[in-house]
Amino acid sequence: MTASATSASAATTAAGWIATWFGVGRLPLAPGTWGSLAALPFAWIIAWLFGARALLIAAALLFVIGWWAAGRVSHASGVKDAGSIVVDEVVGQWLALVVTPPDAVAYLAGFALFRLFDIMKPWPARWLDQHVPGGLGVMADDVAAGFYAAFVLWLILLILGKPHF
Repeated sequence: MTASATSASAATTAAGWIATWFGVGRLPLAPGTWGSLAALPFAWIIAWLFGARALLIAAALLFVIGWWAAGRVSHASGVKDAGSIVVDEVVGQWLALVVTPPDAVAYLAGFALFRLFDIMKPWPARWLDQHVPGGLGVMADDVAAGFYAAFVLWLILLILGKPHF
């Protein structure tokens, strides 16, 4: 079976649906940005209904599930971190937003900061991306980017006198 045929069949499995965040990762142009955008309404609902701790718990649970799904899809496709895998962006985006209550401006800032750190990949994100194999490697660099974004967003909110924690 060719890599593209394997990739296509993997995308129709439960792992494929999770890894692509229900198909969002298959959108054209900048799938990581689409994945991060798709994460926002889920984060808002979780944080609004259950609070920041619930968003953190949801991110941790999705990290474990995403590790499995990304590993399965990567293995099936033969591509370490296919662009269509965006569950890692969802986890990283949720982590970035843990420090703020649902607020449109803060969520926009969290989105921009996460995308910046995900693209720049400051240490250790780049190292994790390049050296950690399998699904864990797919997920780990976005977790690092999410923590960087959360820290900077928290500092901004603190300076503005609007700390959430």
